[in-house]
Amino acid sequence: MNTLNDYQLLTKQALALIENESDLIANLSNLSALLNMNLDKINWVGFYLLKDQQLILGPFQGNVACVRIDLDKGVCGKAFSSNTTQRIADVHDFPGHIACDAASQSEIVVPINVNGKTVAVLDIDSPITERFNEVDEQGLNYFVEQLQSQLGF
Repeated sequence: MNTLNDYQLLTKQALALIENESDLIANLSNLSALLNMNLDKINWVGFYLLKDQQLILGPFQGNVACVRIDLDKGVCGKAFSSNTTQRIADVHDFPGHIACDAASQSEIVVPINVNGKTVAVLDIDSPITERFNEVDEQGLNYFVEQLQSQLGF
């Protein structure tokens, strides 16, 4: 994805993919596959869902991953607890980074909100540093904003 227009097109595809499906797991599974097919230079994309005051691994594409993340730990926990997108150029410079996959070098995590409450995060990792830029951040924020109320939470 090079432009915001690319992300807008991807978002339209995603909305069409989930428009007649109300099952959360089915929708997140297809969205992780769609993102994996369309984003270059990534090695993991998926979702962590709030359950029992922890982030629990949801549908994803990539290598095996951490199953549980405390709400105050790592990039995912920071994005969730602060309800802000975290774009990390080099995960080794992030205090408290959780190394689920040693190959990951950069990361972006976008919180997902339903009815004003954070319920999950979209997490994307890359094997290169500084993979994610401002266009990616704006595009992924748009992607999540447009989809979050229709995912089936």
